Amino acid sequence: MKKPVVLVTGASQGLGAAIARTFAAGVSGARLALVARGARGLAATARACEAAGAEAEVFPCDVADEPSVTAMATAVNRRFRRVDVLVNNAGVFAGAPFAELAVADFDRIVAANLRSAFLVTRAFLPAMRRRGRGDVFFMSSIAGLGAYPNGAAYCAAKAGVTALARVLRAETKGSGLRVCCVHPGATWTPSWRASGVPAERMMPAADVARAFLDVWRLSSRTVVEEIVLRPAGGDI
Repeated sequence: MKKPVVLVTGASQGLGAAIARTFAAGVSGARLALVARGARGLAATARACEAAGAEAEVFPCDVADEPSVTAMATAVNRRFRRVDVLVNNAGVFAGAPFAELAVADFDRIVAANLRSAFLVTRAFLPAMRRRGRGDVFFMSSIAGLGAYPNGAAYCAAKAGVTALARVLRAETKGSGLRVCCVHPGATWTPSWRASGVPAERMMPAADVARAFLDVWRLSSRTVVEEIVLRPAGGDI
């Protein structure tokens, strides 16, 4: 596809920024719609994408808030007319024992990871279906495939993301849309700095980002439904 429009949520830092930069550098003429709450981080990602030769526009938005998503989608469509590749990457993580997890924290984590993916996909899905083509990526996690202590909210949210992707794939089968759910293990991003885990034990964000680009580059006759990525050591 020439000059695809790629929308990435959570693009102000971490994996979202890495995905945006990877598409900018790897796809000639790529046009990036960069979405997140942090305007400063979005601007930095946009500069990096433009330096790689892509066109980039920032759209500050709280993707867990329906009116904010509606306004963002209107602005994106006004600017680019369509979205060809939608990457639902936005999310947050926080751990706590089940019995100590505050309801407000549970709601916040589920909203940032799961509600956001639903709202953003719903905003752009009708136009994709009318065109009969498009790629929708969901950023889940190995936490969406298995549980671990202190992960009640995050595991529940990511399991929901996995299920959401599967439902959408079932509903759009044969329509020309491709739906892929990505399950990364521990990936080095700024959020891990205080963890005490050495970066060498984790995957580089660039490797995970490259997986999105490689899946998208496959012919329209092939769908990668789900992909699991883990650090080579396999213990985190």
